[in-house]
This record gives sequence, C-alpha cells and structure tokens, in this order.
Amino acid sequence: MSTGRQLLEELRKDEELRRALAEELLPEALRHRELRRVILVAISREMATKDDIESLRKATKEDIEALRRATKEDIEALKEDVKNDIESLRREMESLRKTIEEDIERLRMATKEDIEALRKEMATKEDIERLRAYVDARLEDMSKRMDYLNERVSDLYGVVKTSLVAIVVTLASTILTPLLLKLLLGL
Repeated sequence: MSTGRQLLEELRKDEELRRALAEELLPEALRHRELRRVILVAISREMATKDDIESLRKATKEDIEALRRATKEDIEALKEDVKNDIESLRREMESLRKTIEEDIERLRMATKEDIEALRKEMATKEDIERLRAYVDARLEDMSKRMDYLNERVSDLYGVVKTSLVAIVVTLASTILTPLLLKLLLGL
C-alpha cells in the first residue's frame, strides 16, 4: 500500500489527527490567493443566495396560503357537520317531545278513568245517609232493648229483695218461735 493511502486511512480513523492536519494546512492554504478562491467558491455553493431565499419565501408563502385555504375548508366542513348534527338533534328532540306529550295525554286519560272508577266505588251522600239512618235505627232498637232489660232487672231486683225479706222473716220466725215458746213455756 502506498504512503498516501496509508495516510488517508489514518486520517479516516483518527479524528484528532484530521483536526491537527487541518489546523496545519488551513493557514497555508489561505496564504495563496488561488486556494482562497477555491475555498470561497466551495463555501458559496453551500450558502443560500438571495434568489434561494426569495424562492424559499415564495414557497413558504404558497404553503401558508394553501394551509390557510385547507384550514378554512376544514372549518367550513366542520361548521356544516355541526349544523347538520344540531338539526338532527332538533328533529330527535321534537320527536321525543311529541312522544312525551302523547305519553302524558295517555297517562292523563288513564288517571281520569281511575278517578272515575274510584268515584263509582266510593259511597255517595245518599249511601251515607242510608247507612246513617240504618245505624240510627239499630241504635234506637238497642236503646229500647236496654230500657226493657233495665225494667226487667228492676223487676228482678224487687223480686230478689222481696224474697230476701221473706227469707229473713222466715229465718227469724223459725229461730225466734222456738225461743219464744221456750221462754213462754219455761217460765
């Protein structure tokens, strides 16, 4: 292998060696006018020119404008979607409102029917008056029976009292008669 190739191989492997070599060669290269021009041309190829900047500005402006249009279209599409969703919700709400109104009306009618049925089942004023008259008649009848029973108890009381008096008199006469006879005869 040639010495040049070996040197190149060494430079590729060792970064510090490359730097040291560049530091040695660069001042030397800058002293010669022709080498400076070659370096500047190489550098200028890598630098952006006014035309490059202008074309980049135009491209950027076009990209921004395209993005603006796309964004505007997206916003309009979203507006339309939201508008459609709102309209769909309105229709659904209207449908629900009608359904609820129908349900309320059905419940109202069912409640009305239930109330009417309860009214029919409930006693009327006439029924209450008839019941009151019946209860009054039964109470009057019971009151008469009580009066009759009171009379019978009074009669029974009189009989019991008379019977007791008779028993006491009989008892007294049974006990007193022999005593009186003994007293009268034994005297």
